[in-house]
Amino acid sequence: MAIRKETKKEIRIHNKSDRPDNIVRRESEIMERCRELEKELPSFMRGFFSYLKSAVLPNTRMAYLFDIRFFCEYLVNETDLTSAEKTSQIRESEFAAIKPGDVNFYINDYCRQYRVEKETAVYIYENGNRSLSRKKSSLSVLFKYMYREGTMPENIADGFDPIRLPKPGEREIKRLEIDEVKTMIDAVFEGNGLTKKEKAYWSKTKYRDTAILLLFITYGLRLYELQQLNISSFDFSKGEFKIYRKRGKESTMPLNNSVEKVIREYIEIERPSEDVISEEDKDALFLSLQKRRLTERAIRDLVKKYTSIAMEKSRDGGYSPHKLRATAATALIEEGNSIFDVQALLDHDNVTTTQLYAAHRRNTKRDLIDRFEWLDEFEEDSFE
Repeated sequence: MAIRKETKKEIRIHNKSDRPDNIVRRESEIMERCRELEKELPSFMRGFFSYLKSAVLPNTRMAYLFDIRFFCEYLVNETDLTSAEKTSQIRESEFAAIKPGDVNFYINDYCRQYRVEKETAVYIYENGNRSLSRKKSSLSVLFKYMYREGTMPENIADGFDPIRLPKPGEREIKRLEIDEVKTMIDAVFEGNGLTKKEKAYWSKTKYRDTAILLLFITYGLRLYELQQLNISSFDFSKGEFKIYRKRGKESTMPLNNSVEKVIREYIEIERPSEDVISEEDKDALFLSLQKRRLTERAIRDLVKKYTSIAMEKSRDGGYSPHKLRATAATALIEEGNSIFDVQALLDHDNVTTTQLYAAHRRNTKRDLIDRFEWLDEFEEDSFE
C-alpha cells in the first residue's frame, strides 16, 4: 500500500487591513510556529497557552514555548520525573510533583552546559547567566500560572535560586566607534578588506549592502524592522518611510539625504526589475541574488562581515545588527541629542533603556570641564 504524502498547502493572505501583506504573513508564521510547539507539549497546559496569547507579544510567546518544550524534553530524556516517552505524554500529576530543587538543578547544572549528539558531530552548548535567567523566567511564569489555576499544590517558583545579572551600569555596551563606522562604510563602498570570493558577491550587492548598513546606523532599526521594509514603505516626495514595530505599531521616519541617496541608487542601479520578481516579493525592498526577500540570517551575516572588517577581526568576531542599533543610539546621544528624543526614535518602552547608552559616553567629564574655563587666556582657545 502506497503511503500518501501530505502536501503543504500554499498560504494566501486575504488582507483587509492597512498593513502590508508581508507584515501580516510574518505574524501568521510566528503564530503557526507557536501552534506547532503547543502540539508537542502536554494538553493540560492549554489554559497556559491561552494566557500567553493575551499576555505577551507573539515573539515572546514563541520564546516561552521553546523554553518550556526544552524543559519537557529534559524531563523525558534526562530524568525519572516522568515515565513519558514523548513531551506531549507528560501527565499533570507528574508535573505537579516537581519540586524547586528539580528546577534549580535543571537551570544551574544541566542548562549551563549540555551535549546534543547528532549524526555528524556532538555539539556542546553553553549558556551564560542572561540565557539561564530567561529559561528560569519562562518556567516561573508557567509554574505561577499552574499554581493560580490549582494544578500545582504550591508556588514552587518562589524556591527558584536567584541568578545574578549585571546591573545596568555594569553592562558593557558593545558598539562601533566613529572611526570604525567610517572604516565599515569605506569597506562597503570600495570593497576594502573583502576576500576574492566576497568581492565577487560584493560587485553585485554593494548598493544594497550600503543601504542596509546606513539604515541601521542612522535609525537604529531592529533586524526584523529592516528586513520587512518594502518599496511601498518609502514616500520620497514627502521624504519619509514607514516601519512596523512591536505590538503592530506603525511609525513614520524622516529620510535624510544620505539614506535617500543610497536607497535610490540601489533601486535604480542594482535591484532587479519587477518582471523577474515573484508576486510575493515584488514589493520587498531588499532582495537576495535569487530575487527573494532577503532573510534575517542573510542580513545578520552581511552585518557581521562588514563590522568584522571595521574592527579588524575574523568574520566570527563581527557584530550583530543589534550592535549597530547600539552604535546609532550612542552616536546620537554623544551628538548632544535629548535622551527622550533618542528613546522615541529607537522605540524604547522605557527611558532607562536609553540611559544605558548615555552612561557609556566617553570622557564626558573632560569634555564638560575643558569647555568651561574661567580665565580669559584659556577661554578663547577652549571655544575655538
